[in-house]
Amino acid sequence: MSMKNSATATYKGLGKEGKGTVTTQSGALSEQPYGFNTRFEDEKGTNPEEQIAAAHASCFAMALSFGLAEKGFTDGTLNIKALVTLVKEGDGFKVASSELTLSGDVEGLDMSDFEKAANDAKQNCPISKLLNCDISLTIESFS
Repeated sequence: MSMKNSATATYKGLGKEGKGTVTTQSGALSEQPYGFNTRFEDEKGTNPEEQIAAAHASCFAMALSFGLAEKGFTDGTLNIKALVTLVKEGDGFKVASSELTLSGDVEGLDMSDFEKAANDAKQNCPISKLLNCDISLTIESFS
């Protein structure tokens, strides 16, 4: 099975003065503004790291959800925050880490099995496999 998804980006102007828009195939993002000011300052809009964080949080949530369903669990709530850190490296920048923070409530599941399933999802969700950075997981709460 193969799935293909796309996004388009347009950037007008160069460097700090440039402004861009990004649109996803689904339309979830439609000409969403981005640029230096949305990435490094507080201007409204998105940036690549925010989009990576959204992709990682949602991918991890789905991987964990499906992993728990395969083990026979049928009801629960998972809340995930992904914090992606961009750092200066030499003359450029790199994504240094993605920190996943998880809270969950899964009926009939004990903490040990929850931790095991969460760590498996962290290792095996497609976005974790894509990222070339440190990935950490903190379980904030579980009931």
